[in-house]
Amino acid sequence: MTGLLFLAAFVILGVGYQRARPMGQIGVLAWLQSLVLMGPWLLMFGLLSLGITLNLASVLLMVILSISLYITLGRRLRYLANQDSQQVPPPTSPDISPIEATSAPSSDNPVTDSKASSSTPPEIPPTTIAPPPISAEDLKSIQGIFGIDTFFATETIPYQDGVIIQGNLRGDVPTVHSELTQQLESRLPEQYRLFLVENTDEKPIVIVLPRRNDPKVGGWTQKLFATILSLATIGSCLITGAFLLSFNLIEQPERLSEALPIGLGLVGVLVAHEVGHQVSAQRYQVRLSWPFPFPALQIGSFGVFNRFESLLPNRQSLFDIAFSGPAAGGLFSLTLLILGLILSPSSPILPLDISFLRGSIFVGTLARLFLGDTLQVSSILVHPLVGVGWLGLVITALNLMPAGSLDGGRIIQAIYGRKIARLSTWITLVILALIAIANPIALYWAIIILLLQRDLERPSLNELTEPDDTRAALGLAALFIMVAILLPLSPSLATRIGIGV
Repeated sequence: MTGLLFLAAFVILGVGYQRARPMGQIGVLAWLQSLVLMGPWLLMFGLLSLGITLNLASVLLMVILSISLYITLGRRLRYLANQDSQQVPPPTSPDISPIEATSAPSSDNPVTDSKASSSTPPEIPPTTIAPPPISAEDLKSIQGIFGIDTFFATETIPYQDGVIIQGNLRGDVPTVHSELTQQLESRLPEQYRLFLVENTDEKPIVIVLPRRNDPKVGGWTQKLFATILSLATIGSCLITGAFLLSFNLIEQPERLSEALPIGLGLVGVLVAHEVGHQVSAQRYQVRLSWPFPFPALQIGSFGVFNRFESLLPNRQSLFDIAFSGPAAGGLFSLTLLILGLILSPSSPILPLDISFLRGSIFVGTLARLFLGDTLQVSSILVHPLVGVGWLGLVITALNLMPAGSLDGGRIIQAIYGRKIARLSTWITLVILALIAIANPIALYWAIIILLLQRDLERPSLNELTEPDDTRAALGLAALFIMVAILLPLSPSLATRIGIGV
């Protein structure tokens, strides 16, 4: 299993390096940031695989050095980025060749030729075979926003309820998108949305669609369903708390007070996760639906699902909203776990089978650091916060899997685009199907993803601008930690490092 962890780490780092190399020194520095974040964990797991354990002081020193080096690289990265932005001249209007000035009709689609300029709107040829599904007056206003200094339009193609504008991008993507959006809003206020995306040939195109195609706000039936799921999830968290305490809450409801602290702790993990999403969404003025928690008797919950009820401005906003939930829930869970491990020697209350700690490289390693040789048993008494933190990390890791509209899938889509996100979804489903042979939880989770979460998020308004390299590094680090949480320790390795007998 440790070998699989290292393989996953090398794949993640390799993909990151291939993505960073074309960007020169800035890209390589950003890649080094991700390497610095993973470095301490790779070193620690590597030593563990050799049967060498580090003390807590050594681990803290590695983490501090890693953070310090990450900050140093970040400062250098910002310095180089500022230098580049000062040296790059503003885009100029290139000469327009006769081929660019006139567009030939497509043989496959009815099109409207256009000659775009910054001063006069393009004329619509009278020979249009199939007009776009918007009025001629609106089409003329839309075509008039394009110019040689922003997006030089060459072809207009009907698309759904709007149009696709093909042409040549003439400037910085965020600036061009902002300027075109402002011009469209000034000409046709509150009527259309402008998307800047790539076509199948990876060339920039503009899509203009009516606002009636925006995501819809959930009705009372969805809110009722969310309420029912929330109540069911609170119940499943309480049942899981009782299970950790070795009794059945359904058969012994009078012992509810005993299961309450653990159950509410698990609910707290879900609340922290959702608050992270909501705070980040408010920053970008993005509406999220009511949360839909999914109950699971084995671990309390499979996490909280939500959907976007408004369009995202760019891929950075998709990353931030997706990442903030697991970051908040994961840090909360990690804090509870560490507190529980610290309190375990003085408050041993929860009987925990040692197989629980063997079930995660990440959690087992932390437990070995804090509890030392006391783990060389088949069962151990720990503080209840250990159980809450461990299950909270599992819930967080499941939502970080790179599939569909899970948080991990959204992170992949934000960093690498829709093509890679679609591929990672199917790879994740195949891996879950293989794991399901030995673990029924993987089967349940694969079915949930396949039925409810396999679809990607719709494109953002500016789909061309990728998140910065710091966000890419954080995303890669989150995926690595997800693997470390979900991968179990092999029995031989666990015994060799002193977890179990």
